[in-house]
Amino acid sequence: MSRSNDTSHIHPPPRSEQPFTAVAMPVERASTIVFEDLDAFERRAERLYDGFSYGLYGTPTSRQLEDHIAQLEGAARAIVIPSGMAAIALASIAVCRSGERVLAPETLYGPARDMLLRLLGPLGIETQLYDPRLDARIDALLDSRTRLVWVESPGSGTFEVQDIPAIVRAARQAGALVAADNTWASHLLFRPLAHGVDISMQALSKHAGGHGDLLMGSLAVRDEDLFRRLKDTARYLGYGVSPDDCALCERGLMTMPVRMRHAAATAGQIIDWLSERREVVRILHPAMPDHPGHGVWKRDFSGAAAVFSIVLAPELASYQADALKQMRLFKLGASWGGVHSLVAVNDPRRGRSNLDWLPAGPIWRLSIGLEEAGDLVADLAQAFDHFTAAAGRAAE
Repeated sequence: MSRSNDTSHIHPPPRSEQPFTAVAMPVERASTIVFEDLDAFERRAERLYDGFSYGLYGTPTSRQLEDHIAQLEGAARAIVIPSGMAAIALASIAVCRSGERVLAPETLYGPARDMLLRLLGPLGIETQLYDPRLDARIDALLDSRTRLVWVESPGSGTFEVQDIPAIVRAARQAGALVAADNTWASHLLFRPLAHGVDISMQALSKHAGGHGDLLMGSLAVRDEDLFRRLKDTARYLGYGVSPDDCALCERGLMTMPVRMRHAAATAGQIIDWLSERREVVRILHPAMPDHPGHGVWKRDFSGAAAVFSIVLAPELASYQADALKQMRLFKLGASWGGVHSLVAVNDPRRGRSNLDWLPAGPIWRLSIGLEEAGDLVADLAQAFDHFTAAAGRAAE
């Protein structure tokens, strides 16, 4: 059948059916998906969980990434969503209803705590923050209305390690689910589902993406019914992910073990150097013998990530803005887990009530990237030398 020029520009010849296999993930973009006949079109809702009905609900590219994450997590199913923050919101909204309760550690990612309190609160879902060091003693906070217990181990900023198996046992007795923000460790260093957790969450923007150019989160579960609740809630909220971002994430996963091992080894050298600096009064890292939960970390984790904090001497607080300007490799930024080293300044004491163990002083969170260890030490030394010089001038 002959076609006009306009129509021919819209309808190219059929694609070749010759086999084509590449090592890279194919990127298949789509909003509209077409169906072979009326029956298939009218039954398209049956394809929501395993097939393809509309681009927002999944493409071959996003499904391949979800299958890969499920495999890495030891899960039956996984779902990818636009960010780690979106993943925390999705899991909480899918599990809880008005009149029910969520427990969250004080160390939970700050914006996620705000979301639980300010978004879920007006919807009738109560959030109670708890001391991350409670472990089995969390049973005193659980009641018949508690539907979800969040854990983040190590916790944001101060890196306390929680006894997740003990928390899971307490939650089970109360009939509550447990969700873990496992972004720091990732599936490489800790497997939440293998320790009884119901929902394993990662901000794939961090270690998995690995290059500071990707926003994505994932939820992995063992239970099919729970997966469908999450999937349904995601589509009701209109959550979808770009196939191009999925391909970036898949590429990041391929190098993730090598990057994390290298960064962790470099972090170890930097921690050794920091341990000798008088400007540092404490290093907040699970591998430190005096760190909260160190014993649990040794028992349950297979290693440490290259993200940790340092507490500086209190008298250095007024000099830190200028000290940060001395560094060229460490960039001031709020993220972590990528190839570039970053420093973030934050005071976790604001809004927390269980930090009696934490000494006074400014806190810097360091994310060690893939630069050479000696270069990073030299960069930090520039900042610390500025501290020494500024303190000396103030004493004159």
